[in-house]
Amino acid sequence: MGGRAASNGGQVGRGDFDEDTAADHLSVLTGRLVDEVAEAMAGDPVGLEPDEYDGVAVPCNLELLHLLGTRGYVGVTLPSGDTVREWKKRYLAVWDEAIDGLAPTPDFRARRRETLVRTFDQLAALADSRA
Repeated sequence: MGGRAASNGGQVGRGDFDEDTAADHLSVLTGRLVDEVAEAMAGDPVGLEPDEYDGVAVPCNLELLHLLGTRGYVGVTLPSGDTVREWKKRYLAVWDEAIDGLAPTPDFRARRRETLVRTFDQLAALADSRA
């Protein structure tokens, strides 16, 4: 069997992520999220526009990474804070350029941008705290 056995005299927690195989799984899963964001950031900026798949998926992936990272699970892979800050600059430059073409209300535009900034900033801060 992979990982630490669950019946080893209580030395392994009973949680779903309290053994080596689970940590390996989280490393693969979070690594895939990081890779997807990196690929989107390296690709055509049109793909990052707010009405495109990666324009929606990137913040979702960052939020998922933050959620998993804050749980303290072993195996969570995060990008560096500097990488996240570079992604933020690129993403927001595209978003700022494209969002008005979708005719959002001023309130939506402002609140959505605040959320995007927070999404990037919270992951960068978490990554910095783990460095």
